[in-house]
Amino acid sequence: MPEERAQNAGPSTRIATRRNALGATDLRIADLLLERPADVVEMTAQQLADAAGVARSSVVRLCQALGYRGFPQLRVSLATELAQRFPDEPQEPEPGEGALAAMRRSIAGTGRLLPELTAMLDREQVEAAVGAIAGARRMLVLATGLSSPLGMDLAMRLTAQGRPAEYVHDGLAQQIAAQGLQAGDCAVAVSASGASRPTVAAARAAADAGAAVVSVTSFQGSPLGQISTHGLIVAGAGSFRDELEQTSRVPHAVFLEALVRAVVERRGGAWTRARVFDALGEHLVDDAD
Repeated sequence: MPEERAQNAGPSTRIATRRNALGATDLRIADLLLERPADVVEMTAQQLADAAGVARSSVVRLCQALGYRGFPQLRVSLATELAQRFPDEPQEPEPGEGALAAMRRSIAGTGRLLPELTAMLDREQVEAAVGAIAGARRMLVLATGLSSPLGMDLAMRLTAQGRPAEYVHDGLAQQIAAQGLQAGDCAVAVSASGASRPTVAAARAAADAGAAVVSVTSFQGSPLGQISTHGLIVAGAGSFRDELEQTSRVPHAVFLEALVRAVVERRGGAWTRARVFDALGEHLVDDAD
């Protein structure tokens, strides 16, 4: 990852979005960094290597893979992350039993993820993706499996805001529809892992047809991201294992809502909202009816 990209992302976020691409040695260093961040800030590269049981060169390579020139730059970024995280970090709800206590813990955990959602986004990629969606002749949303509700909601939200978008639920049907796209069209492919086979196949079909492909994933270097014209990395999903076990799509739902708003503004927000309000007015029932 070039250093100029994702400048606002701290080490923990960068590790989370690259975790599925890290080898065993990298993971030993990364886990130590995440488990003992305050200690790592005070270490030298050699001390970190000794603590992880690896060579010093492995520490340097991981730092560079995360987008830093070396370990000193990572230490500074980690210190900054610690300073920002702990003073304002929401307190964990008091432990308790029952559904309400579990819901409060879940909501608090989600709240801690939200500030990091945009940390891995590249400004130029976002601008290009929004432009492609806003200006496309035909718009197709690709999402299968656990991301299917996100795809359906995205298509409905875009259509309701004056940017017509298509979504079909079946993965094979999505691939067939993608084959019918052409230059000037756009497909938005949503997959938290970036490795959903039907979504990757449909995205590849869209790319082969000449359409722009915007991917929304949570991990760098994913198969879907490699196909995409514009890749958007949504941070805050945790590790690849967390994504598989927890299957939460709240971070992506929040991000896609913001994406829709950006597209609406690009297309002329006031004019679009006026059309939406007119349509809504026609469907509201008066008390006297």
